[in-house]
Amino acid sequence: MTAHAVEAHESESERERDREFAAVIGLEVHVQLETSTKVFCGCSTDSATEPNTNVCPTCLGLPGALPTLNEAAVEAALKLGKAIDADVPDRTRFHRKNYYYPDLPKNFQITQYDAPICADGALEVSVEGDSREIAITRAHLEEDPGSLAHARGGRRTSIDAAEYTLVDYNRAGVPLMEIVTEPDFRRPTEVRGFLSKLESVLEYLGIFDADRDGSLRVDANISMVPESEESDEGSIPSDVLETANRTEVKNISSHKGAEKALAYEVTRQRNALQRGREIEQETRHWDESRGVTVSMRTKEAEADYRYFAEADLPPLEVGDWAEEVEIPELPEARRERFEREHGLGREAASKLTSTKAVADFYENLTTEFDSDLAATWVADELLGELNYRDLTTEDVEGRLDEFRRLISLVADGEITEKNATTVLREMLDEGDDPDSIIEANGMGKADDDEVSAAVEATIEANPEAVADYENGEEGAINFLVGQVMQATGGSADPGSVNVMLRERLNG
Repeated sequence: MTAHAVEAHESESERERDREFAAVIGLEVHVQLETSTKVFCGCSTDSATEPNTNVCPTCLGLPGALPTLNEAAVEAALKLGKAIDADVPDRTRFHRKNYYYPDLPKNFQITQYDAPICADGALEVSVEGDSREIAITRAHLEEDPGSLAHARGGRRTSIDAAEYTLVDYNRAGVPLMEIVTEPDFRRPTEVRGFLSKLESVLEYLGIFDADRDGSLRVDANISMVPESEESDEGSIPSDVLETANRTEVKNISSHKGAEKALAYEVTRQRNALQRGREIEQETRHWDESRGVTVSMRTKEAEADYRYFAEADLPPLEVGDWAEEVEIPELPEARRERFEREHGLGREAASKLTSTKAVADFYENLTTEFDSDLAATWVADELLGELNYRDLTTEDVEGRLDEFRRLISLVADGEITEKNATTVLREMLDEGDDPDSIIEANGMGKADDDEVSAAVEATIEANPEAVADYENGEEGAINFLVGQVMQATGGSADPGSVNVMLRERLNG
């Protein structure tokens, strides 16, 4: 190579390193459908049983065993298709996807290839106030493989440190919906927002159980392209996408995990490109315990799977079936109704419809209490305290009547809102009911005589603040209110104390 050529090559490398890169992310989301039996056999889908007990010749892939399609799984898939406004064909069919993994005992997976049950859908997602649609290329029905546990020295470990792997076929054959998006994501936070919204829709449809082992798993495809190729609207030319090397990250099992895995992988690839290194087209494993991705293998191409039609399952007519399937009110529709019927702002209504359990609890409360009071205590107080403790309403499902009791005490004026917040925190931390906490700590609302006595004592003990108020310093009244609240142990109503102080000082 001549000196001139070397110099030109080095200049090109420097320009490559100085380039800014944009992340292009697409998802393959695997969602277990909530059915009592597997998709192609009658085995239970209960994930709480001992390993390798919910199995039969069909889901173990034994010779001569034939699949029988689960009607409930098809109906669940059609409900999802309606929810994401996807096209449902008149006819769909199943294929064999051929590959060997220890968790796939028959060495092929029954799935769908060129005739998915749903195509060309979309889901609207709001992230940091920015709302837009994520295009969904397809959603197809298939069987779940079994589950693997990597171990070393008798303990679970990461895949790259394992001495051996345990296989559980209980999950093999659980109905699975694979939802494939367009490469519409540019930031990991958008992915987390999409997954949260998708899970909410699935929950509203009643076809998903988040507590089931492996109920939602994500494979993410990431490419890095020059930032200059991205339009103002965020689109990337198809020829640029085709030439960009794509890395697939597997083993992502949560919304938070998806954000962390993608943030790591985007940073890894950007740093490599800025150092002039190539991005290898490969499949990587997300090691959640270490917070890193590790290389697994070169990425397979579509031809490697040798798809062909599943001869043991005839084509399925679903066009008329889809028209007959009914779906319930979905999160967006319920949010709009809450805004309209209860006069809520968008933010509060969004919180109250974030899950079906929260929305149902709030709506039940509005039959007993003022809708604004119910919204404040569910959206701000209860959800706020649960989020702080990394809990959800499902974690306290058996105690919703206790929270209802606490709200009734506030509504009836038997406890101040300040003390009620303290009671709520102790309920969550100690597990006691509200009446017991209030009685044990003397947190009932003070009577008028007690408050009046505290007002008189506060005025007498704080002559400087009284003088400041009389000289027109409005802030002094807040100090005096605080002193009365302290004297009554927070059991007085701050608004009433404010009025009593003003009447006494202005009199």
